[in-house]
This record gives sequence, structure tokens and C-alpha cells, in this order.
Amino acid sequence: MSNRKMTENNSNSDGIEGQNLAIEGKLPLKAVGIENLKEANPKHMPPHRYLHPWFARRPTPAARLATLASILPEGVDSDQILSWIQIGPKEGIEGDISEYVEKKKASEGDRSGSLGDHYGYPRPFTQSPNKKERREIHEILEETWGGELPTVLDPCAGGGVIPYEAIRYGLPTKANELNPVPSVILQVLLNYAPRVGSLKDDLEQWSQRIDELAEERLEQYFPSEGEHDSVDSYVCAHVVTCPDCGTDIPLVSKWSIRTRRSADTVISVPEVDDDGSIEYDCIIEPTEEELDGFDHKQGAVSRGGDAECLNCGIVTESEDIVDMHQDGEFSYDIICVRYMDSSGNYSFRAPNEADYQALESAEERIESDFDLASFLTTPLPEGEKTREPREHGIHEWRDMFTPRQLVSHYEYYRAFEDRKDEIQEEHPEDEAEALLTVLSLVPGKLVDYNSRFSPWHTGKGYPSNAMGGKHLSLAKSFADINMSVGGMGSYQSAIRKIIESYEELVSYLPDDASPAELSTGDAANLPYPDNEIEAVVIDPPYYSSIMYAELSDMFYVWMKEYLDDVYPDQFQSDLTNKDDEAVANPSRFEGIAGGSDSKRELANNEYEQKMSEIFSELYRVLEPGGVMTVMFTHKETDAWDTLTKSLINSGFTITSTHPISSEMPARIDTQDSGSADSTLLLTGRKTTEGSSPLDSDVPTLWSDVRADTRLAAKDAARDLLDSGLSLTKTDVIISAFGPTLKVYADAYPVVDDQDEPVPPRRALEEAREAVTQILVDEYLEGEGLGELDDITEWYVLSWLVHESDTFNYDEGHQLGLGIGVDIDDIKRSTKLWRKRRGDIKLRGYDDRVQNITLAKEDRSSRKPVDPDAISFTIALDAVHAAMHVYEKQGEDVAIDWLKERNFDTDAPFKATLKALLQVLPQDHSEWEAARDLALGRTHDALGLEFTPTDFTDSSENTLEQSELGDHA
Repeated sequence: MSNRKMTENNSNSDGIEGQNLAIEGKLPLKAVGIENLKEANPKHMPPHRYLHPWFARRPTPAARLATLASILPEGVDSDQILSWIQIGPKEGIEGDISEYVEKKKASEGDRSGSLGDHYGYPRPFTQSPNKKERREIHEILEETWGGELPTVLDPCAGGGVIPYEAIRYGLPTKANELNPVPSVILQVLLNYAPRVGSLKDDLEQWSQRIDELAEERLEQYFPSEGEHDSVDSYVCAHVVTCPDCGTDIPLVSKWSIRTRRSADTVISVPEVDDDGSIEYDCIIEPTEEELDGFDHKQGAVSRGGDAECLNCGIVTESEDIVDMHQDGEFSYDIICVRYMDSSGNYSFRAPNEADYQALESAEERIESDFDLASFLTTPLPEGEKTREPREHGIHEWRDMFTPRQLVSHYEYYRAFEDRKDEIQEEHPEDEAEALLTVLSLVPGKLVDYNSRFSPWHTGKGYPSNAMGGKHLSLAKSFADINMSVGGMGSYQSAIRKIIESYEELVSYLPDDASPAELSTGDAANLPYPDNEIEAVVIDPPYYSSIMYAELSDMFYVWMKEYLDDVYPDQFQSDLTNKDDEAVANPSRFEGIAGGSDSKRELANNEYEQKMSEIFSELYRVLEPGGVMTVMFTHKETDAWDTLTKSLINSGFTITSTHPISSEMPARIDTQDSGSADSTLLLTGRKTTEGSSPLDSDVPTLWSDVRADTRLAAKDAARDLLDSGLSLTKTDVIISAFGPTLKVYADAYPVVDDQDEPVPPRRALEEAREAVTQILVDEYLEGEGLGELDDITEWYVLSWLVHESDTFNYDEGHQLGLGIGVDIDDIKRSTKLWRKRRGDIKLRGYDDRVQNITLAKEDRSSRKPVDPDAISFTIALDAVHAAMHVYEKQGEDVAIDWLKERNFDTDAPFKATLKALLQVLPQDHSEWEAARDLALGRTHDALGLEFTPTDFTDSSENTLEQSELGDHA
């Protein structure tokens, strides 16, 4: 047994001619992170994002930094790298670019004008390096890599950000992708854009001819009320029949159609007819008299999925509603109509008889048209994301549409097919293929907005996209869109954005740009010889966050119809390849594993195996000393554990790690997911023989490694807190994983005292605990927190770290283990948290304390905290009970209650109250309750040495105690 093997930080003895690369040194992370966040503005995103829906595309500045830093030598000035990334003004600034960008970020709130005006330079994705800059970069690269430009490979290219940026810098580029949907996007982005170039006039001509043909065929299904008014969208709902009285129940959660402040409010008010059907009255800017007490925020369906009959009030439970869907015992109803007038303005009206007849015509068409009856009948497979739609009776992909939606999509497909031969006859082969491919991107955008999965945005009053939440769920209210009218979800709206994006992408490329070499297949079996590639930059699949193949089938089935004769090799199968996909998908082990835990374990093992195979393949194709930079964005310890084992098993030596802000915090598409707000750039080198971690057969004792992992994590956390990077507290923890894993990898293999292997997750758990203590020291004032009971400490730390009452289960579980709490064991007894879509949602005092104003026998037994108790074993229970007493019975009673229990001398009570004031958001009801206890006469009765003003800059009005009348 040996002592731990030590290596210098960022050292590399196997580099290109002994050189370290820029990514193995210091990088301008903060400035690049600021640009990443600026790019996240949904109104001004890079054009590749608008070509077709896809998942988890990385920001341009991060992709550029990862690519350039992976091939440039260490020692290149940070300002030079930022300038080449196109960050900062080209001239006229004092000091370095990083300082300039950071100062501009700090003064954003005082700006006048646009962000571009404020920062003094365009958004980087709009700027490509000029000839002089490319020449400067190429000269350095040729000197570094033996006289030739290094080839950059992205083996899991997805939406294509990394290889597209490599092309912009004039680098030899290779890209591989398993899934045919993004493979088609890559063809457009990396092949046709640089090789064929502009297609604007031809795309406009052919798309117009397709649209005109489809519009003519669809006219009967979207009748106009007036001569110049055109139906834009039908706002629709699924309808079931009340088992008790036979009345229709529209399954909507709100009767709101549009409630945004910048436009007129639109409400649909239901009225029950004698025959049990529902009629709707559309009211624009309703007055109180018109609503007459009607609550448009509460529809027939509750949050839990139960539905209340509008006629008899009987509730149909969610399980019964699912059974009705499964048995086909449901229908569709139109609850409002959005239309466009002759001036191009949108308004709303109630549905009329012609609208209902048009819906019936579509239903009849489905039954009578033989070709349509057999169209899109591919079965919906069993899966993690397809479970819910299958439970609701969606067994074929055609079932995801209403009859009119299916007819609409089908007619646009027919119109495309009718024009396909003409396009191929009138254009050269390459150009025709490019035209057909770009035109075939349209149905994916249309399907995203026009399906039963596509929710109606009740705030903004227009359709939303189905894939926004990365799941396949029936929408409560959805749009049945007239795709021939020019609004959101229409054919012309989609093709205009695609043409604009494509032409913009073409304009960004150098005149002499070379297309990337594209391959379609498993990244574990690449079509390249050994030792051929100099650099790999990979944004790998995100463990269990996104089920790419399952979700993309929604687009694949349409692409197959459009493009199976253009790309026959890619569209041979009925659905996408899930066998070779590297994701942790528990549903693939249904019937094999004994329970949910074993399914997850098998899924984790499969993900680890697949990632190991991919990394091993990348190790094979890299030249000795070649570099691989992994961009990983995930919160779960399991994901990092798996990634690390895969890297080590494949032979890579981890040489550096860098955290970088990459996403807007709590953006919609990562809520309730495992994705973090920052990206960790983790770099490994292909070693020479004898220097790989796998080459060592002398294990290191975990007891020797443990202290080093904690020290590395603490040092990383302190550096991050001092750096000014825009990282959440959660991301500080995740970002410390990188240095921790480097320590572990340097010591590999690691064993415990019984000579059993110690997995990377042990090091990560130590890192999480160590960094949490750093956060406590940094953000919490006061003594006594360490003396709190473990359960109270977990609750306080959860708020401190996550700054929200909802967060990833794995994070909460790991946080608990670090302080000796198994949160699953305390869930039932304390009611401190509940599961919500697989995440943890913390409970407040409202959900935990029995109502003191009720007799004992009338109180809820589900609430564990008895406010009449004289003592409490959990400090948080005591504080929650005090909050409840103050709210229900006022200040005087609360003071007596506190004194009877001697809380004026109870240190844990005071420490808990003080901690809550520091960690709870000040707009949260529980913070307000803590504030009430810490002000005024209750403050004096407790003998507190602090007030809420010690922890906030809020105005005096905000800190006034609530009166008893406020709680009546």
C-alpha cells in the first residue's frame, strides 16, 4: 500500500511537444460567463436555435472558449482570447477586457438603451473572426501542432454549436451524431450553409407554393365569421362526461385566455345547457358586473388532476379521467377563437356553429380518407417520457393530434410531396437536396406548437411549444392552429424564421469555409483511424435529465415522411435508436429489475458503460497527448460519479477543470431537472504508455485521499466566492466537483481499509459537505447553528444552498447524508418535505402545524406539530409552532406562549429563528412570519440580540409587524 500519489495542479508531461494548453491554465471565465448570460435572452438568440427544436444547446461564448482553449498553447493572453471570441470593444478601452466587461455588468441596471449600446460591442455570436484574426490563430496553432491545423471533433454534436463555431474559425472539423433529427440539423448547419450557401429566393418561392396549395385544401376547416376575418387558432380542451349527471366537463385549469398586462384581458365563461353541453361567452376586458363573482383563475380541473362538474359539483378523480382517455371516452371542445382581422390585428370571440361543423368535417375526413386513415400509425413505444401519453390513450403518433390538427399537418405534407419532384427537376442535385432539407425543418416547428401536447399560454394569449418542458404531457388547454394564417404556429411564420436563420448562418461563415465531415452513428464506434484527431470538444448526453430519443420521436416520425428518400440510410427504422443512446433511462429495464431503485441502478450502470465506451473510442482516435474537453452541466452526484469513472476507465488523465456561468438561473427548461446553471469544463489528456491512471496497479488509501479532496473542494469554493463569477450556491458546490475529481483521479485506484474500491461519489460527497460548511461560514451570521438538531440544520441548509423551496432530490438527499440525516426516514414523521415531480419541495409551517383554534379532535392528524406541546425535540417545530400561534392568535397570545415554554432562554430556538431570517427569501410568507417574531414586543419577550434589519436593506414599511387583523 502506498501513500497518495501527488501531481502538480494542471501539470501535463505528455503534451504537444511538452506544452500545456490554454485550457490547462488560467482562463477569462467571468467575462465569458457574462456573455453566456447575455446570449440567453430569448428574443435575441443565435440563429441555429431557430432552425428546429432541439435540446440543451450550449451558449456560443462557452463553445468558443472550450474549442479555442483546447487547441491554443498555455500562455496566450486572456485579452487576446477574449478578443478572438469577439468579446469587448476592439479599441478605446483602458485596462484589460475582463475588467471592462465586469464593470459593464455591474452597471447594467443604470444603463439607457440596449445591452449592445451599454457594453459597446455587438453580441459575440453575431461576429465572426476576420481574416487577420484567423491568420493569427492559425499561425499559433500550426506552430503548436507540428505545422498543421488541429482537427476538432464533436462526437455528440446535437444542435451543432461546437462544430459550427470551429468552422467559423477555419478549423478542420468533424461532427458525429446518433439521432437522425439533429443529424438533419447538422446537415443544414455544417454542410449546406458552407457548401451551397444562400438559398433565400428559392426557399421563399417554393415555400410560398407549398403554403398556397395547402391553404386551398384546408380552407373548409377554418371558416371565417366575417368576409375579412380569418381564424388564427381555436383554443381547445379535452372533454369528459360527468358520470353523475352527464354534463360535459372541459378539462381546463383556468378560464383565462389572455391576462397579460400590456393587452386586453380575455376570459371564456362557460354556461351549461339543458342537454349537458357547454356554451362559451368570450368577454374582453370584463367588468366585475360582467363576471358576477366568476373566478376565471379556477377551471374545472384542480392541480391534482381531479375535475369538478360545472353542473352538479361532483368531482371525478384523476384516475377515472385517465381511464376515460384510455377507453376513448373523451371529445374535444372549442372554448374560444382567436382570429385576425383585415388589418392584421388579433382579437377573440366565442365559437359558433360553423366552427363546430368544421371540426366535425375534420373528424369525418379522418374516417373516410383511406390514405389519411393509415397515416402516421407508428406505435408510441413504452418509455420514461411516453408513459403519460400512453396512459391517456395515445398509442400511435397520430393520436397526439386532434382530427383537425392531423388533417392540417397532413395537407402540408401532401403539398410538400406535390412540389418535391418539381424542386428536384429545376435545381442541381446538391441544391435540390439542400432546399428539400431546409423545407423539411418546418413541420418540426409546426408540430411543436400544434398538437395536444402544446399548451395555450393563458397569460400571453397565444400558443406555446410542446417541448418547452422536455416532456410529453397532454395540455390542459391547447391550440388548434390554422397554419395558413400568418400568426404564431403558422407555416409562413415558421419558414420565415428558418430562412432568416439559415441566411444569417451562411453570412457568418468565411468565404472559404469548408464543410464539416459528418457521420451518423454511435459515438462508441467512430469511422476514424487510430491517433488521427488532435482535439475533442464534447457536450455529452446529460445522464437522466433529457431522454433525447424518446422526445425526438415526435419530430422523427414527420422527418421520416418528408426525407426518407433524401436520407434513406438515416430513416430506415420506424423510430429513433434507443439501444445505443447514452442516457440513464430506467424505463428500459421494466420487467428486468425488481423495483424503482434497481431500475435506476441498472440505468446508471448502462449509462456508465456507454460513456466509458464513448470515451474509450475517443481515446483511440486521439493522437498521443491529444486533448478532450468535456462540457458537463448536471447537479446529481450519480451523474458526476458515472462521468468520472467513465473517464478514468477509458485511460484519460484529468488535467484541469473550470466552472463557467452558462445558463440563466431557474430558466424554464431546466426547472424540475438535474441541469445546473453553470457548465464545468473538464479536460483530459491522452497519455503516453505508463502514465494513465489505469496503468497504476498500486492503490491509494481513501484515508489518505479524503483530506485532500475536502481541501481541494474548500479551496475551489473560496476561490469561486472571491472570483465574482455569477454562480448560484448550488453551482459553487457543483463547480468544486472538478478539483475534487482531479484529486481522486490522480490517486486512482482508491481503496478503503478493507481494500474495497472507493467510487468517485465518496469524494463528491466529501466535497459537497466541505463546501456547504464554507457557504455557512460565508453567508450565515451567529453562533449556535452547529448545535442545532440535525433535522433543523438540514432545513436551514437546504434554504441556504438552493435559495428555493423546490430542488433536486439527489442534492437534498446528499446534503442530509452529510450531516447525518436520511431525509427519507424523516419524511413521514416530520412532514418537512414532499415529492414534486421527483424533486423535493420543502413544507412551511402552514403545512406542518395543527390549527390551534380548533378543538383537539377536529385538528388534522396529518400535521405532526402540536402547538399546545410544552416542549419540542426539533427546534424548527418550535419556531413553526410559534409562527402559527402568532398568525392565528396575535402578538399578546404569542408572547404568553413563548414565555410559558421558556423560549427567551432557549438558544436553539433563537439560532433557528435567526438562521431562517438569513436564508429565506424576503418575499416568502415564512420569512414574513419569522420577521413578525423578531420585531416589536415578541422581540423583547425573547430577548433577541438581533432584528431582521441586520440581514436586509428593506424599507421600514417592509419590516413592520403584522397586526392580528392581518391574519383574520
